[in-house]
This record gives sequence, structure tokens and C-alpha cells, in this order.
Amino acid sequence: MTKAKASDEAPPVSVGAVEQTESTEPAESAPKHGFLNRLYTGTGGFDVIGKRKLWYAVSGIILAIAVLSMVLRGFTFGIDFEGGTKVSIPAGDPAISTTQVEEVFSQALGTAPESVVLVGSGESATVQVRSETLTGEQTDELTAALVEAFHPKGPDGQPGPEAISSSDVSPTWGGQITNKALIALVVFVLIVSIYIAVRYERYMAISALATMFFDLVVTAGVYSLVGFEVTPATVIGLLTILGFSLYDTVIVFDKVEENTEGFEHTTRRTYAEQANLAVNQTFMRSINTSVISALPIIALMIIAVWLLGVGTLQDLALVQLVGVVVGTYSSIYFATPLLVSMRERTELVGNHTRRVLKKRARAAGTDRAEESGGDELVEAAAAKTPAKAAAAGGTGRPSRPTGKRKSPRN
Repeated sequence: MTKAKASDEAPPVSVGAVEQTESTEPAESAPKHGFLNRLYTGTGGFDVIGKRKLWYAVSGIILAIAVLSMVLRGFTFGIDFEGGTKVSIPAGDPAISTTQVEEVFSQALGTAPESVVLVGSGESATVQVRSETLTGEQTDELTAALVEAFHPKGPDGQPGPEAISSSDVSPTWGGQITNKALIALVVFVLIVSIYIAVRYERYMAISALATMFFDLVVTAGVYSLVGFEVTPATVIGLLTILGFSLYDTVIVFDKVEENTEGFEHTTRRTYAEQANLAVNQTFMRSINTSVISALPIIALMIIAVWLLGVGTLQDLALVQLVGVVVGTYSSIYFATPLLVSMRERTELVGNHTRRVLKKRARAAGTDRAEESGGDELVEAAAAKTPAKAAAAGGTGRPSRPTGKRKSPRN
């Protein structure tokens, strides 16, 4: 009866452990799977949930750096948001340096430009100068000074002012663009919040929304650190990567929901272990999704930005690349650990976890008793028969007579 009860309460063992116990072949003959194979099949056994305090610390450091950068460095808003004048001149061969262009600008107008950047490479490279809104006369003076200093070639191959282009954006237009961008961001977050609240239970919804805001803050912080201009393309890219982050989190949460369905009726695994299993099972899918998403973005940065010199796509490509990386990290190392931490504070999950751990402790104690059962039998036998105990290695002592010895009958 004792052995039957012990077998019922024993914790589940893996298939490999069962085969090794029942087989008479040495353990070295068992097949060994590599790291990539275990990662692909979801059997890697990565303890993400068990080490969630480490990931909380890492996420906290990343978040702190992003917030400090936004507070101390701020953002470089593009001309579409703040208004102003942008002048573009072909870089030429050899390329004109940004320092030379800045000197010509200062000499022609008596003031320094807000920014001078080199965009693209080769024949398509251009130098873009951004400044406060210039009048028509100031733009003409700057154009004449640039033509005289660098002799840029126009579409007909001849040096002239046709090679230099300029565009103006009024501050009013910039304010309208800013308001529309904020409205789009708020509406997107609101719609996503409603969907998550309807789709998932309370703790999953809170974790998913916290992850989305984590991705938003970190991506904005990276933009602040790098110093790229915030343009309408940046806002479009930000909305795109928030959708990607939500998609990746939904993949993991769907698996967690599947694994933990009816978990309170079984004592095989705790809620945290079921969630950790879900993370392992979706590891490869998350990696594949991120790689497939990152490859077109990298191609966009190389071809459109570096080779063709399309500066607008530079902002779009950077925010998407950062968002894909941050979204993948947060869906694995932030969303699910946060979910488990909140669920373990509930009475249902807490009681279930204690029940599973008590069962394992009882099973471990029963196994130890069975393993030491042979020694106990030897000691019991040694107490009764000293000769047999000595033969078996026991230390029993001869028993003393308790009564008078009877004489044999005639």
C-alpha cells in the first residue's frame, strides 16, 4: 500500500528519465540533442520565469536609461513639427563636408544653422541644411553663396542654382502635424486597450498593456540617445512597432492560456512552470518572426538610406528596427514574468503552488524511505539473529537469557 501511494504522488518524470531507468544500456548511448535543436523543439528548458528578478533588473536599467535620456537630452524634432526652412545641395565628388556648408551658411546670413547632415552616399549623397524659417531674399542669398563656394551641378550637368532645392514649413503647419500625431497615438493605444481588455483576463491585459508602454518608452529613449530627427515617418513607424509588440505578446499569452487551462485541477506543474513551458515553446517562433521582420528593415536602411540617400526612410527604418528588437525582448522577458508575478499573489495560484510543492516534498520523502528500506531490514534482522547480522555486516549483540534453563525430559 505504501509503494502504491508513493507512485501516485511522485512528481512526473521526463521521457528520457524513464527510458534511462528501464533500459539496461549505458547512459552514454542516449541521443544527445544540441542547443539549437532543443531551442527549435521548445525543449530547451530555459528558466525565464524562475530568473524573473534578473530580467526585472535588466528591464529597469533599460527603462531608466531611456527616461533619463528623454529628460536630459530631449528630442530633435523635424521641420514638419517645428517649422523652418530646409536647403539641400548635392554633396558632389569629392563630397562636401558639413563643416564647410555650415561656414558658408554663417557667412551668408550671419547666423548658424540648426543642423547640417550628410544623407546618402556616392552620386546620390546630399547635404541637408535646416534652419529657422528664411525669407525669400535670405534663401536667394544662401543659394548664391552655396553655388559660388561649391559649384554644384544641376540636372543638365552644369553648375547653377538649379542644383539647390529648398522647402519651407510654417510653425502653424508644424503644430497641426504634432496634434494629429498625438491624436493618432492616443486613438491607437485606446483601441488596443479595449481589444486586450476584452480578449484576455485581467492580469494578462495589465501585463500586455504594461509591455506595450515599456516598448514605447524604450524606443523613444533610443531615438533620444541617437539624436535622429522625429518626423511624421517616425510616428508611423512607432505605431507599426507597437502593433508588432502586441502581436508577439499575444503569441506567448495564447500559449500560456493554453497551458494553464484548468491548472488548479492538476498537481503536475505549478502555474509558473506552465508559463515557463509556454515561453520555451514559443521561443523559436518569436525569434523567427523577429528575424523575418528585421531583414526587410535592414534592407530598407542599406538600399534606401545608404545607397539612394532617402533621408525620410532613415527615420522610419530606425524606429522599426529598434521596435522589433525591443518588442521581442519584452514579450519574452517582461510580459510573461510580470503576468506570473501578479497571478502568484492571487489565492487560487498561491494555494495551488503550495499544494504542488507539498506533494513533491511528500513524494521525495517516500522515495528516500524506500531507498533506505534495505538497510532498515538488515538492522532489524541483526537485532534478532546476531550471527546473520555479523554475516551481513551488522553490529548486533548476543541476547542475554531472561529465565532459567529447563532440563531435558527423560
